[in-house]
Amino acid sequence: MRPAALTNMPLIDEGLGKVAVEFWNLTWNDEKRHLPYEMRLLLSLTNAVGAGRMRQGTRELVKAYIHGLDSAALDDVFELLAWNQGIGYFSSEIGPSTLFQAYKTIKNMEKQGKERGEICELLKEKFGEKNPDVKVQ
Repeated sequence: MRPAALTNMPLIDEGLGKVAVEFWNLTWNDEKRHLPYEMRLLLSLTNAVGAGRMRQGTRELVKAYIHGLDSAALDDVFELLAWNQGIGYFSSEIGPSTLFQAYKTIKNMEKQGKERGEICELLKEKFGEKNPDVKVQ
C-alpha cells in the first residue's frame, strides 16, 4: 500500500513530483525518525480521520496492523476518536466507514481465533487497492 497518489504529482509538474517523493521518503523512510513506525501510522490515521479522509485512515490502520500493532491499541484509538470527535460524528461518519469495517474485521477474526497472518491477508485483500473506498488513483 504505497502512496499511489504521489504518482499524480509529476502530471502536474515534474519538480513537484520529485519534491513529493522526497518529502514522503523523509517522513516515512528516514532513519532519524524517533517514533516507532506503528505509532507514526496511528498518528497519521487519527490525523486523516480528523481531516475527514477515511480512505487514508483505512490504509494506515491496515499497515499498522500488518506491521504488528496489537488490536488493543486500535481499541484505544477508536475510543479516543469517539471521545474527541463526539458520539454523533462517530456514529454517523466513522461507524459506517471502511476504516471502521477494517477494524471490525480484525476484532471479529481475532474473536474467532484466526491467526494474525490470515487476518493480515484478508485485510490486504478486502481493504487494499482493489477496494474502491480505499484505492487511490
